[in-house]
Amino acid sequence: MIPLVLAVLAAYGVHLVYSAYAFGWKGAQPGPPTPASDRDRNEERLSKLGVGDLDLRSLIAAMLILLLAGVAFGVLIFGTILPGIIIGLFAATVPVGIARVRHERAINHAHHAWPTIIEEIRLLTGTLGRSIPQATFEVGMRSPDGLRPAFEKAHREWLISTDFGRSLDVLKRDLAHNTADVVAETLLTAHELGGGEVGNRLAALAQDRLTDQQHRRDAVARQAGVRFARWFTLIVPAGMAMTGLSIGDGKDAYSTGLGQIFVAVALLLIILCWIWAGRIMRLPSDERVFA
Repeated sequence: MIPLVLAVLAAYGVHLVYSAYAFGWKGAQPGPPTPASDRDRNEERLSKLGVGDLDLRSLIAAMLILLLAGVAFGVLIFGTILPGIIIGLFAATVPVGIARVRHERAINHAHHAWPTIIEEIRLLTGTLGRSIPQATFEVGMRSPDGLRPAFEKAHREWLISTDFGRSLDVLKRDLAHNTADVVAETLLTAHELGGGEVGNRLAALAQDRLTDQQHRRDAVARQAGVRFARWFTLIVPAGMAMTGLSIGDGKDAYSTGLGQIFVAVALLLIILCWIWAGRIMRLPSDERVFA
């Protein structure tokens, strides 16, 4: 079983290297790059998974490789296919989990720039006399990469329609984040009402966003020890299983029918504990009131 898996992986690797040099194909897919329409559908699927702008075929290839590696590892350790399938399926979710965490961190990092953006808008509208739409899009063009494309689309809508409300709707739809919703609604209200309180409103909003971000940073920092302890839900049972294999006829006991049932149940409980621990540590996300 293991030699077969290794042979398949080696053959696929040779195919990728040959197709890259001979045909100029890129990525981990077995064939040429997909057409634009297929890429659009793939991006939509990836958006629903929350993994950002990864290539769908590369993600599936990574999942298949880890699936086969997990099955081979489980068969090597426990001697039968059932534990291998469970370990392989769990291992196949690792690329999705890593991609989702990285994408979520990138989004949060981009939205951490909102207090600075609001403060710059306040300075432009107060000191330099810019209008709120002009200041908003001028500052937005200098925003982080995670925010700039949405500002560019909103700016195009502004140039076409000169409707600030519609432009901010485009911004909110593309960013799909509570902070962006609150900022957009505050800017729209300040633009429509005007007056000398615009600067004070923007300053209060910047301070509110800064306070919220600081609270979240503190919460994440306090969870550092708990996140480290979460790994023990995998490490401790794995260490106990390896110890059982090395004592007496432990490996033969694992290979019996009843032993395989116990191993499968234990693996499922470990996976459930890992998922449950991750869910209870997730910080609550703010509800999008102005979506």
